[in-house]
Amino acid sequence: MDIHSIYHQARAAGLFAAQTAQVTPMIVNAHANPLDANSEITQSYIVDDGVCGFASVVIKNVKFANGLKKLGIGRKNYPSGYCVSVHDFNQSLTRKEAYAYAFAEVLRANGVDAYIDSRMD
Repeated sequence: MDIHSIYHQARAAGLFAAQTAQVTPMIVNAHANPLDANSEITQSYIVDDGVCGFASVVIKNVKFANGLKKLGIGRKNYPSGYCVSVHDFNQSLTRKEAYAYAFAEVLRANGVDAYIDSRMD
């Protein structure tokens, strides 16, 4: 298993998926009374990147994780495994998840046990 080439193949797939992801813009409303959702909307903002969030790929394969660690990629995951966080794409959860799903798919196609972890912020 050539860890370096699998990583670069996974990264390329992730970048393509993120860049071509269909993002639904998020609308943020400011209310006259921030504690009352029924109060008058005083201003609206459109966030083109959609909802904010985080995504990462969790790797359960020790050999592959050790190889990434030697390359200076990723970190230990809690409670177990190894994690490669998606740091690109500002705060766009949609793009980060698209990247992570494509990245994990390439790893699984190469026999590496991996799944994604994400959350909205």
